[in-house]
Amino acid sequence: MSKEVTTISEEGFSATNQIRDFETQIDATGEDAPDTLEALLAAYGSCYVPALRVGGQQRGVDDLGKIEIASSGELNDDDKLESISFDIRVEADVDDETGQKIIDRGFELCKVHDALKESLHADATFEGDAF
Repeated sequence: MSKEVTTISEEGFSATNQIRDFETQIDATGEDAPDTLEALLAAYGSCYVPALRVGGQQRGVDDLGKIEIASSGELNDDDKLESISFDIRVEADVDDETGQKIIDRGFELCKVHDALKESLHADATFEGDAF
């Protein structure tokens, strides 16, 4: 099995991505659409949500409820990602020890996490009973 995406740019730095029946825009300049690094952060956070839910279930928390991940990417002098951090807030009342176990399991399950070089694996904080 493979995943397939077609990326088309007629001119400039903006591209349209055809993903099955879906279309997304990414603009490297960030003027007309999210830039490439914002798109990467969104994909990472979006992949990590189901990983957290499954990780929670596997660590004794059946329902995390609402999940909010504030993703931040620090850039180096070349405007490349140097580090990523997640501030994770969940609705469920989860103690710090269990939260850390859920974070760790989530990273084991997240496919985008696996695809990133190790220096870009997100540092994460976890807050239970946040909503």
